[in-house]
Amino acid sequence: MREHMMNAIRIPTRILGLDPGLRRTGWGVVSVLGSRVTHIAHGVIAPDEKAAFSDRLLTLFEGICAVIEQHKPDEAAVEETFVNTNAQSTLKLGHARAAAMIAPARAGLIVAEYSAPVVKKAVVGTGAADKNQVAFMIARLLPTAGSPTADAADALAVAIAHAHARTARNLSIRGAA
Repeated sequence: MREHMMNAIRIPTRILGLDPGLRRTGWGVVSVLGSRVTHIAHGVIAPDEKAAFSDRLLTLFEGICAVIEQHKPDEAAVEETFVNTNAQSTLKLGHARAAAMIAPARAGLIVAEYSAPVVKKAVVGTGAADKNQVAFMIARLLPTAGSPTADAADALAVAIAHAHARTARNLSIRGAA
């Protein structure tokens, strides 16, 4: 009987979504219980653009650590870097992404990675959606989030993509058992 009661008690999982960028790193925290996703918080970490490169990375790292400390996520998800024509920009974005991955890993969180098309498809239904479509859907899916900036909306979309991937994984595991 006790085992049955324990199975009936379901605890929500908090997911931190991160959209890394050297100028602005968006973050969003959602709570997931079954297929229900609820907004917890979101924001943007914006280092001083005039600061030394290493200081900007440190600001990102420390900012993400502060978000983790405040909102206590159980898991994290980061958008993968896209390669653009400017190798220097791609490399710098990679550094920002590293800071975004190390902070949750240091906190002991599992860190998942999702490509931009996968994130867009999870939220909008098509991997070719633009930022406005993503922001529009975030406002619909998470009405208590209000109208987050594009960076924060993208981060919330990453968290939602992870929530959908977790649900799909859990259903396939249960189906195999």
